[in-house]
Order: sequence, then structure tokens, then C-alpha cells
Amino acid sequence: MPAKKRCQLQGEVRCNSAVLRLVGQCPHCRAEFCANHRMPEHHNCQNLESCRQQAFEKNKAKLESERTVASKMAMA
Repeated sequence: MPAKKRCQLQGEVRCNSAVLRLVGQCPHCRAEFCANHRMPEHHNCQNLESCRQQAFEKNKAKLESERTVASKMAMA
């Protein structure tokens, strides 16, 4: 049997917990983490800020495209 994969948390103290099979991989940095460190906020993900910015821009564009214009409402 192959050895269990271990959490890839980089820090002062290395985490030796086993990686979660289904949700242990971070979608932003593609590293694998244990249950305690799987969230991007908990392992100081380097790509988190760019992901937030992309989501912000996407939501902003969607909201602006759905903006109600007063002239359209007057005709209805």
C-alpha cells in the first residue's frame, strides 16, 4: 500500500495530518491539505486575492448588465 499523503501546509510547524481525499485539494493553489487547513484562509493561499478579484469583477459585470433603467420602466 502506498503511504498516506500528508498535509502540505508550509509554516513554522509542519502539519502531519492525512490529506482529505475528496475536498483536500485547494482549487486555487492545487496543494493538498488536511481537514484543518483545507480552506484557503487557513493555509494562507497565495492565489486567494486574485480569485476574489476575479469573482468581484464577474459579479460587478453581471449586476451592471441587470441594472434597471428608469426609461424602460416608464414604457412598461
